[in-house]
Amino acid sequence: MRTLLAARHGESEYSAKQLVNGDPGVACPLTEAGRAQARALGKAVAAEPIDLAAVTQFERVRETAELALKGRDVPFLVVPELNDPRYGEFEGGPLDRYRAWVWEKGPLDAPAGGEHRGELAGRYARGLATLLHRSEETILLVAHSLPLAYLRDAAAGATPRSRTDQVDYAQVLRLDAADLRRAIDVLEAWSSSPAF
Repeated sequence: MRTLLAARHGESEYSAKQLVNGDPGVACPLTEAGRAQARALGKAVAAEPIDLAAVTQFERVRETAELALKGRDVPFLVVPELNDPRYGEFEGGPLDRYRAWVWEKGPLDAPAGGEHRGELAGRYARGLATLLHRSEETILLVAHSLPLAYLRDAAAGATPRSRTDQVDYAQVLRLDAADLRRAIDVLEAWSSSPAF
């Protein structure tokens, strides 16, 4: 891989209601606004020679990528390691409730039935490594806010923080192979001994 174009999915029915969804088996399509955002993403990458679309297991992500690449013959690769967190006891509940809990906890604290942030960083690093080692030159990654925020920050050399700034819907982040390698290294190192 030479170039990674990374973007968050468009607004989904859950995100419009400020609810969390970390279970890919739960139906969660895009809203009308989300579909418009996905089409705008398509315009933003229209001139890019995309060789592969990488997506997660979630409906909102696949729908965004399909709309963005409509009319283009681009193969898809599912990378489950880049899925949204498993929220456990918070699944389907208010985002603010989960945030209030997680912002008060350390990186090794997990909600009942869910994942802690050390696990997430390691999982995201594995998923990003899958992309780094692909033979396709230009990859469009459509994923979720948290893995993309971890990617954005780690590519700049920053380790995960207790509170992470969200990633806007369907906005393109461009990285080269060196950026991606740096992000993977940062996330792998942090996940082996996570601390805020």
